[in-house]
Amino acid sequence: MAVEELQSIIKRCQILEEQDFKEEDFGLFQLAGQRCIEEGHIDQLLEIIQNEKNKVIIKNMGWNLIGPVVRCLLCKDKEDAKRKVCFLIFDLLVKLCNPKELLLGLLELIEEPSGKQISQSILLLLQPLQTVIQKLHNKAYSIGLALSTLWNQLSLLPVPYSKEQIQMDDYGLCQCCKALIEFTKPFVEEVIDNKENSLENEKLKDELLKFCFKSLKCPLLTAQFLEQSEEGGNDPFRYFASEIIGFLSAIGHPFPKMIFNHGRKKRTWNYLEFEEEEDKQLADSMASLAYLVFVQGIRIDQLPMVLSPLYLLQFNMGHIEVFLQRTEESVISKGLELLENSLLRIEDSSLLYQYLEIKSFLTVPQGLVKVMTLCPIETLRKKSLAMLQLYINKLDSQGKYTLFRCLLNTSNHSGVEAFIIQNIKNQIDMSLKRTHNNKWFTGPQLVSLLDLVLFLPEGAETDLLQNSDRIMASLNLLRYLVIKDNENDNQVSGVFEKKLMKAGTRETMRWQSPQTGLWTELGNIENNFLKPLHIGLNMSKAHYEAEIKNSQEAQKSKDLCSITVGGEEIPNMPPEMQLKVLHSALFTFDLIESVLARVEELIEIKTKSTSEENIGIK
Repeated sequence: MAVEELQSIIKRCQILEEQDFKEEDFGLFQLAGQRCIEEGHIDQLLEIIQNEKNKVIIKNMGWNLIGPVVRCLLCKDKEDAKRKVCFLIFDLLVKLCNPKELLLGLLELIEEPSGKQISQSILLLLQPLQTVIQKLHNKAYSIGLALSTLWNQLSLLPVPYSKEQIQMDDYGLCQCCKALIEFTKPFVEEVIDNKENSLENEKLKDELLKFCFKSLKCPLLTAQFLEQSEEGGNDPFRYFASEIIGFLSAIGHPFPKMIFNHGRKKRTWNYLEFEEEEDKQLADSMASLAYLVFVQGIRIDQLPMVLSPLYLLQFNMGHIEVFLQRTEESVISKGLELLENSLLRIEDSSLLYQYLEIKSFLTVPQGLVKVMTLCPIETLRKKSLAMLQLYINKLDSQGKYTLFRCLLNTSNHSGVEAFIIQNIKNQIDMSLKRTHNNKWFTGPQLVSLLDLVLFLPEGAETDLLQNSDRIMASLNLLRYLVIKDNENDNQVSGVFEKKLMKAGTRETMRWQSPQTGLWTELGNIENNFLKPLHIGLNMSKAHYEAEIKNSQEAQKSKDLCSITVGGEEIPNMPPEMQLKVLHSALFTFDLIESVLARVEELIEIKTKSTSEENIGIK
């Protein structure tokens, strides 16, 4: 029945001119052709399409059959013989139909599927789509539309993360990436072969450039790469990345030229200008490109070898900042790898403090702190800590000093502050060993830095449990300073120093420049740190001892109650668990108190010794 209907429609249209075809004819033709496929009359449909007399009708109306034919091809339940005939019909329609209509029809079919069917549809339609575009005159617009549609669909597919996922390729993304390269190559070659810089050719370049940028962001920004071994040769993402970077060079945008222009406020390539939102996406693409080149080594042979490691670090810091602003594990990991790769190229203490005037040189360590404190993945937290230490090691003394001040003021995390204070202690130790002259961790500069370290943020009201890491690090630093001063005979108080200067003897000249300045600031340290800490410890211990008493009473009555630990209420905790938490808090306070007592004991011993020496000099 469907075949007769289709033949009837064709017979009526055969006597009409092309321009006289009515909209009703198109609709009836589509319905009848679709029914032929659904009812299994595929052979008869093929004969109708092959009939030379129907050439004009098929040219104008045949594209309506593309959808039913493609759905038949994607249906796995169809018999192989019928699928083979459908392929013949499909090829004929691509060959005979109006290319403009076919282009829109094919792109609609690419946009329809979801899930795993996305890749199946793309892999089936890429080659016909390429054939259709080759027939069109306004090729730049058609290619841009096609590449944009394809990329939008591919961006919906999950990017395989592990080696096993890449090999399984359940959603077909890896296959599609390879097929997409083959789809794009002829158009890239057309740009290369076209020696005339016509407007159409420039537009084609721009469409290809947009596609390359999009590909660098998705899937390459989040994609994982196999190790560069035998398996690395079959890495689909490495192949895709290499080809995309090759396309950039082929269309007149070699990556060294592009990648080093990234810092400019306004970026234009030929007729392509990026708006603010696109510019943000471009930052992701450029960061991805930097990672591919410097970490994965893809096409790195195109990079000039005369570039200094410090210049490359400066260039990459902006890209590292982009990576660390994201939340995806794979993206953060790439930022850390790029930072490590860049830092290992330069010598320790060679990064001048002036570099910290560049925004990214401060935002990157702050980004590392965020990963260290907020990222749920332990390996990334540990890696970030290691990278922050490596970064600190590369800075010169003034740079370290500046960064320490910045992080102490901005981190708002006790553990991070303790880490910074430990680094300050290490720098003081190096300075006091006199291996090199370092004014930034001795004398007045050190005193200024100690003002940020040896104090309690809220005085005696400070939550000691929440700030225990910082407090312990500060006490250990103070204990070190007291002990180290004694070892270096640097026991000069403010009054005693004046007496030595008046004496003016060669023997006492070495006392005129205190190495740490600790003793001249001892009064401030006691008022801002030691005394409030004593009061805070007494208040905290009293509070927790009262909580322990309440918990013990609750344990007797077997009731559930809430307690406050570290400023946060923990509700409905079993009494035995409460007691463990509370005793742990008390242990922390006892530990702080023991170190505080030792520090005060050392100070007393030192000041007593200094007083005796004062009397001796008199």
